[in-house]
Amino acid sequence: MPSSEIVNEGLGLAEAAGLTENAHEAGFNFFASFWLYFQNDLISSIPITICSAAVLAVVLERYFFYNRNHRDISRFIHNLQKQLEKGNLEAAQMLASQLNSVTGEVAEEGVRLLAVQKEDFSKAYDITVAIVIRKLQKYLPILATVGAIAPFLGLFGTVSGVIKALFRMSLGSEGASLAMIGEISNALIATGYGLAIAIVAVVANNSFGNIVKRYNDDFMLLKLLFLSFANTSFDLGNLNYSDDTQPQVYNDYVSQDSSQFETPQGSRGNDKPPYPDFLK
Repeated sequence: MPSSEIVNEGLGLAEAAGLTENAHEAGFNFFASFWLYFQNDLISSIPITICSAAVLAVVLERYFFYNRNHRDISRFIHNLQKQLEKGNLEAAQMLASQLNSVTGEVAEEGVRLLAVQKEDFSKAYDITVAIVIRKLQKYLPILATVGAIAPFLGLFGTVSGVIKALFRMSLGSEGASLAMIGEISNALIATGYGLAIAIVAVVANNSFGNIVKRYNDDFMLLKLLFLSFANTSFDLGNLNYSDDTQPQVYNDYVSQDSSQFETPQGSRGNDKPPYPDFLK
């Protein structure tokens, strides 16, 4: 039996790898080789493909999320400082709400804390930031996990392919050496596949991690700004109290379904809970 027929029968890779009589005309077809690897080594190709789909989904979701919330806060902080210098917390809160991003949500909550919780402002603000950072880091552990396990999945496919190649060679049939070459080339595709997915996952995870760090830096800038006014006596009348215990700034944190929250003690039944969207 000709050697090319043995390779075709054992692996189906001869035509793709250029081992047939028409090798010079066909050349190497990577996509055909990859497809044959995918069919012949499902134990590694399916998990790696699942990892690649997860990476793609996370990258697209996080990209659009960060792009939707991206703001240049230099001018915002300058304007916010002006309103705080005037003691106008109502205008500061409105300015923060108009930013329409997670940074604006943190600033909006910071204004509320500055009005009602000056003594423990730093701790309360840090809790808010921690919750928002968790929201910003959503799904990033998936990228880290794929970046760690994808190379090992590819290596597993390579090891299993080499084992099959050595077993075929041990049969001692004619053209077994060519069959082994085909098996090994099949196995190496698994390693390359796993490494490619891992590289994309690691690069994306590091890039998004830097974006989260920049958000955290922005939150710390806002904290320093608020702390510089922590000892200032603001005219809380500008906030239009709805009663003696709750300022009007609370009403700007509105839930779409407020029935799931309990009415704050000491407030009227139609008052909305003082929670911003990212705390729900």
